[in-house]
Amino acid sequence: MRLALAGATGLVGSLLAPRLVAAGHEVHALQRRPSGPGAPQRNDHVAPADRWAGIVATLAPEAAICALGTTMGKAGSQDAFAAVDRDLVLAFARAARAAGARHLIAVSSAGADPASRHFYLRLKGEVERALAAVGFDRLDLLRPGLLRGARGADRRLGERIGILISPLANLVLRGPLDLYAAIDAELVAGAAVALLRRREPGTFVHHNRALRALAATRPGSFPSASSP
Repeated sequence: MRLALAGATGLVGSLLAPRLVAAGHEVHALQRRPSGPGAPQRNDHVAPADRWAGIVATLAPEAAICALGTTMGKAGSQDAFAAVDRDLVLAFARAARAAGARHLIAVSSAGADPASRHFYLRLKGEVERALAAVGFDRLDLLRPGLLRGARGADRRLGERIGILISPLANLVLRGPLDLYAAIDAELVAGAAVALLRRREPGTFVHHNRALRALAATRPGSFPSASSP
C-alpha cells in the first residue's frame, strides 16, 4: 500500500516507519527538515509544511498515518504548540483525503476531550472532532497513555518522573483506569501497522488495552473492534 506518513521522526513515528517498510508498504514520509538516515527503502520528502499538500497530491496515497506532535517546551507557547498539533495535523489529513486516501490513522492522547479545561486535552479533542469531519471512509484514533520510549531532551520533567514511576503507577491504573497507564511507544506503532489491515468503515477509538491487543495480532487475525 502507498502510504503518506507525517511525524516519522517522532517517538512513535520513528518506530513506525521501519515496521511499515518491513510489512511491504511503500512509505512516503513528510518532513520539515532532514533527520539523518531514514529507514531503508523509506521515501523522505523534506519541504516546508506549506508545500506538503502539493507533495501529497502527487503521491496519491491509499492511506495516511499522522504521528505528528511536539511538546510545549519545544514549541514555546500554546499558539506554537497548536500550530503543529492542530493546524499541521489537520492540513496533512485534508491533503491526504483530497489526494484520494480513504483511511487515516492518527495518534492522539488518552483523555482527549474538546470540553476539557486542560489545554492539551482540549486541543487533542478538538483535533479528533475535526478529523472525523474530513471525510475518510475509516478513521482510527489512537489514544495511548503516557508514552514510554527514547525521546531524549524533549521530555518534560513531569514526563520523566511519570516514566520512572510508571511500573508502580500501572499496578494501580487497572480496569477502567488502564487507559491512563503508561504504554511503550513500540506497541502503539505495532497497533498502527495492524490497523492498516482493517476495512470496516467508521470512526474508531483505541485506548491502551486495544492498542496492546492490536500490536499482538498476526496477519489475518484481529481482536474485536474498538469502540466507534
